[in-house]
Amino acid sequence: MANDLTVHLVDDEEPSRRSLTFLLVSAGFAVRAHESAKAFLDVVSISERACVVVDLRMPHVDLIGLLERLRRFSSDIPAIVITGHGDVATAVQAMKAGATDCIDMPFRDDVLIAAINRATAVKRMSCATAGTENVESRLCQLTEREHEVLSGVLDGLQNKMIAFNLGISSRTVEVHRANVMAKMGARNLAELMRMVITVNGIAQPLANRPLRRTRASMI
Repeated sequence: MANDLTVHLVDDEEPSRRSLTFLLVSAGFAVRAHESAKAFLDVVSISERACVVVDLRMPHVDLIGLLERLRRFSSDIPAIVITGHGDVATAVQAMKAGATDCIDMPFRDDVLIAAINRATAVKRMSCATAGTENVESRLCQLTEREHEVLSGVLDGLQNKMIAFNLGISSRTVEVHRANVMAKMGARNLAELMRMVITVNGIAQPLANRPLRRTRASMI
């Protein structure tokens, strides 16, 4: 699926840039590597068929600002964010700001290649058009508690914090979270976020809900 696609790789670490460039070139992609977000934005063309892969760990990059500027520049250029463990909150922000996918490190080579191919498929069949009704129908299948847990997940909260806010145990949150993933048909967190962000009426944020923390409810 590479064809005329250019993959822009944004990473401030040269060894990482070299390694990922070699991987993507070997997979048949044309690659342009950049050491900073500014360097990327200075050369990317609105007319090219492109995709950007950016490392969340870059210390001097305002990732959300980059994604928002990219969306204003061209909504046709998908962005894939490489994240580390513990970056859930920022990953959620990135998805809301327009990132197409978030990939946890370490990852297999084929995972990144598959993500690029999915993101750059012609007229990407995400949940945005005909799939929106399907996502809405799945959301309707969630219980009130599952909506509350989903809201916490979308806020980037860890299971323990969701449990604390809702007055239930972390184990119960894990069960509800698994039920949400199953009912929504999501394979991972990034896919779940893509699905829900495409529709309106996301569950009310936990910050706006009354806290119910009683010893009897911690089950």
